Amino acid sequence: MKRILSLTTAALIALSLPAFAGDTPAPEGAAVYFINLADGDTVSNPVKVNFGLAGMGVAPAGTEKEKTGHHHLLIDRPPLGEGPDGAEELAYGIPADDHHKHFGGGQTEVSLDLAPGQHTLQLVMGDMNHVPHDPPVVSDVITITVK
Repeated sequence: MKRILSLTTAALIALSLPAFAGDTPAPEGAAVYFINLADGDTVSNPVKVNFGLAGMGVAPAGTEKEKTGHHHLLIDRPPLGEGPDGAEELAYGIPADDHHKHFGGGQTEVSLDLAPGQHTLQLVMGDMNHVPHDPPVVSDVITITVK
């Protein structure tokens, strides 16, 4: 009896943990991209960033619906899955800080004030729990210069 109880408890704990990479499949051919910016662009503040998406829909964070997700913008950091926290962000979700902007309301654009100089940007789709899809739906990393 005790063993059955612990297996049941373990199953309940597992169900309450955050989603892991691979839990939410990406639609085949899904792509996220920058609409108004390209690698090497020189821009002025405020920097307007328009998010493009093909092959899937946008839904606010917390919305459980197939073939949807919401945008994240990575700023001045290694590409998704690389760097010291790469494995964690793929397994547990994208953090929220100055280098990781969440658009959990379903937003498809943002205006940013960035310091003058070069900056890298990458768009990443996250599922209802901010976890990248499987496979991850990411843009190319672009470098822009703010004058």
